[in-house]
Amino acid sequence: MNNDELLHIGSQWFSQEGWQPFPFQMEAWQHYLDGKSGLVNAPTGSGKTYALALPILLEFIRTHPQERGRQNNGLQAIWITPIRALAKEIQQAIQRAADGLGLQWKVAVRSGDTKAGERARQKKNPPEVLITTPESLHLLLAAKGYPDIFKNLKAIVVDEWHELLGSKRGVQMELALSRLKGLLPQLKVWGISATIGNMDEALAVLLGNTMQTVHYQVVRADMLKPIEVLSILPDEIEQFPWAGHLGIKLLEKVVPIIEQGRSTLIFTNTRAQCEIWYQNLLEVAPGLAGAIAMHHGSISRELRDWVENALHEGILKAVVCTSSLDLGVDFRPVDNIVQIGSPKGVARFVQRAGRSGHQPGALSRIYFVPAHSLELIEAAALRRAINEGELESRVPYIRSFDVLLQYLVTLAVSEGFRPEEILPEVRGTYAFSSLTDDEWAWCLDFLTTGGQSLYAYDEYKKAVVEQGRYLVNSKATALRHRMQIGTIVGDASLSIKYVGGKRLGSIEEWFIAQLKPGDVFWFAGRSLELVRIKDMDVQVRRSSKKTGRVPAWLGGRLPLSSQLSSFLRFKMAQLRHGDFADVELEKLKPLVELQASRSHVPDESEFLIEYFQSKEGYHLLFYPFEGRQVHEGMGALVAYRIAQLQAISFSIAMNDYGFELLSDSEIPIDKALANGLFSTQNLSQDIPASINSTELARRRFRDIASIAGLVFRGYPGKPKKDRHLQASSQLFFEVFNDYEPNNLLLLQAFDEVMSFQLEEARLRSALKRIQGQRVVLSRPDKATPFAFPILVDRLRERLSSEKLEDRIRKMKLQLVRE
Repeated sequence: MNNDELLHIGSQWFSQEGWQPFPFQMEAWQHYLDGKSGLVNAPTGSGKTYALALPILLEFIRTHPQERGRQNNGLQAIWITPIRALAKEIQQAIQRAADGLGLQWKVAVRSGDTKAGERARQKKNPPEVLITTPESLHLLLAAKGYPDIFKNLKAIVVDEWHELLGSKRGVQMELALSRLKGLLPQLKVWGISATIGNMDEALAVLLGNTMQTVHYQVVRADMLKPIEVLSILPDEIEQFPWAGHLGIKLLEKVVPIIEQGRSTLIFTNTRAQCEIWYQNLLEVAPGLAGAIAMHHGSISRELRDWVENALHEGILKAVVCTSSLDLGVDFRPVDNIVQIGSPKGVARFVQRAGRSGHQPGALSRIYFVPAHSLELIEAAALRRAINEGELESRVPYIRSFDVLLQYLVTLAVSEGFRPEEILPEVRGTYAFSSLTDDEWAWCLDFLTTGGQSLYAYDEYKKAVVEQGRYLVNSKATALRHRMQIGTIVGDASLSIKYVGGKRLGSIEEWFIAQLKPGDVFWFAGRSLELVRIKDMDVQVRRSSKKTGRVPAWLGGRLPLSSQLSSFLRFKMAQLRHGDFADVELEKLKPLVELQASRSHVPDESEFLIEYFQSKEGYHLLFYPFEGRQVHEGMGALVAYRIAQLQAISFSIAMNDYGFELLSDSEIPIDKALANGLFSTQNLSQDIPASINSTELARRRFRDIASIAGLVFRGYPGKPKKDRHLQASSQLFFEVFNDYEPNNLLLLQAFDEVMSFQLEEARLRSALKRIQGQRVVLSRPDKATPFAFPILVDRLRERLSSEKLEDRIRKMKLQLVRE
């Protein structure tokens, strides 16, 4: 049967369903049937699943023209999805197509939620299509006789590849693909990705050395979805804005959007913000009770499943959510999307907007609710970035030795491995293409002896070598390893349960440690009283109190992307020149006029520095508009370089727009500028000298130690306490730092601090940009509208929310008095 006949069969099935295939789907079918690997670049809601599911089914029809109804054909295809919530939708779509084409195929899901009995049945009698996660795929590789499981495999599809790319799960996926390609040289590897700024690199990471040995193809959907960005504007603009004060005040303007639409998703950037908005919406509009729900990653799987099903069935009118609903969870397209606070990235904003009008060509409408006045500039910047098609790149992780060590133990636990066979496969990945012979030898030594520092301890001698094959013979080691496969390492969490036993979700240990029995806190939209903490369970009962603490989760702040910061500076220049073309910029006119009268509004060729004195001391503020993470590194660097000229100590505060150095003595800023304050010379030496890089690396090392298997996180239901894990990983860090400075895991921790936490490459390019700008050193009499939110952020670290609001009122009174 030739390709034309197969394409006709696929098109016929589409017609029976009342659809017509898009050109990109037909193109993907053709390339797949030609035996190519590749990448499908398509937005959410474009029919991308059928772009690759159909040719997998059609290929079977080609090789079995008279046996379409044949059963038990072995595992033909693996479909990787980054989040479990997507699996159900994909399963239904592929099963529908298989049934429609007359194939007796089973399409099954395997994830952390799959019961042991079902997993055993899958192993004994594999489905034809298995939808799974990177972690579950590695668990299959850890099974005895795994080559037999994959012997009939024809293709592997990695869905939402852009989500995996910028994380260690992407590295995990690369290594699994390298093994499957080693077993099955004819295996077709395909990815599905939304548009990102580095599509070529995304393809290179996915395919690795396959790009040199097989034909590959990128299939682009070219289906531009129109996106309408509508800002919810405050009635009055605060001339001295501060983060968080505005969003909740605009809540009453969000209620009509919910009430007028059939369905609305309200995206927040943090789980705490999600809880706060849910509570406040019910207070302001009690009529929404029963028609509104909440969805975030710490709520129990059962509750999230209920919310997803209720959305799918059209029962709910609104859901307040976090990134847990960013991706294509199966429900009908919603009428409206509301974004609370800036999403800090263009791609994230576009992804969320795409949840409305979730069909090809339909208009996506998204409402932007600023968390403070200055975020309105970000709304205007986002609109321009979308219109120009500028999206962020996803920086892939490379040389993640913690993931490599975990993978090698996975292979040693199952069939064992021969280094001469596995090394070429590992080097064939993008992540480890630069792996040296010495580094490989270090990894093998680490597996068998624990390395130079741990050779005296038997528990770190995980593998033995028998006739050239590396094996794990200890059943206890194998069990512990299988339980810890994965690269997602969160902060230690406790289960929240009613005294009667029903589970509500999970909460981080450090938050609960601050509470005592009888204290009230909010979780999953419920007011709960802490009864007791028993083992790893937080036992609670319902409370009638309306006030209580809202849990905070660590790592909640999103960094401003380089693309969005660039457009932010462009919009700032428009404000400087009085170009109020956007409604958001027009609304900011009073704030901008006050900023200009007190100090200066920079255009793209200028770099603004403000220097003034108050009762607190001497304030020096810089405005690179590069995002909090870059400002963290730049603030420390600038403080260090000034301190080299004069012995002086600073406290440093920052937000996404700038940073402040505060000192109790005069700051020699003119002298510092004359001495090349923003020079990129000696940057690699100055950054580690300016920050406590050892402390940052020590924190980073905790996750590395866990992924590499140095630290065991505990058995199900009996996880180790966070402080124990922290103490264990810190001990390893100290030992390696003192006695084995060339330990690859230790060096990796320092590399990750520079690359991902301080964004060294972006910091370097920001300094180069500043060097090419005209520095405007302004000396206002008192704090300006630009400075005010940074000053508030510094106070936020020290004061409770009630005391903070009182303090801010007093500060504003002082600033508005002439």
